[in-house]
Amino acid sequence: MSEVLERNERYAAVLKDVLRPRGEPVAVKIVRQGEEFPKGYQSPPAQISHCQALFGAKDGKSFMMTVEDEGCKVGAAALGMNETPDKILSGEFHFGVGMHETPEAAAEMIAKRVEMPKSIGEVVCPLKDADFVPDVVVIIDIPERIYWVVPLSTAEGGGRASFSTAPFQCACEDVTAVPVSTGKPNISLGCFGCRKKTGMAADEMACGIPYAMVPGFVERLTRYSSGVMAKAKRD
Repeated sequence: MSEVLERNERYAAVLKDVLRPRGEPVAVKIVRQGEEFPKGYQSPPAQISHCQALFGAKDGKSFMMTVEDEGCKVGAAALGMNETPDKILSGEFHFGVGMHETPEAAAEMIAKRVEMPKSIGEVVCPLKDADFVPDVVVIIDIPERIYWVVPLSTAEGGGRASFSTAPFQCACEDVTAVPVSTGKPNISLGCFGCRKKTGMAADEMACGIPYAMVPGFVERLTRYSSGVMAKAKRD
């Protein structure tokens, strides 16, 4: 077993034992231009979206996805894999869903997205099975469990936590592109696409944690588990 895989198994075990999520913490690696895909991961038998890959990994599955495997060009664009389609940029597509009052309002949502560097694909799998250094670790669960990301994030520097979200693009933008680009955790209430195309439950939300922050989170959680968390009401 490689040192990376052993470390990720340990991180996953602590996250699961202490936070008690319903499914696996998920590792996401965005493969940039000029990089090679990690070995040992297979493409899905048919196109799937990034959000479907995340929820599949939460249930124990692993995916290696090139842009040709990505079934959602909006999500793939958010991750730097292809250009954003004109109907998305103009707001026409999302306006048609029925949440925005005008195409211009939908276009403004897209215009405010975080820009990811150009990439050629991704690997998405349970953190415990990640034999690579991920960019972000995603946890999908109920608010009580996602809540602990706030004290974990502010334990060292204090202050308040801020999060960015929109009616669309929870998985690709909110909990992948934003934390990867900003270096800070981001929490999302979910989105229309996730709630339509995946098994996201009505009481679930999502959080993306930059991998560089995971060791500190894990160390604090080992202390929280017999300290402050033991004093809190937990589901």
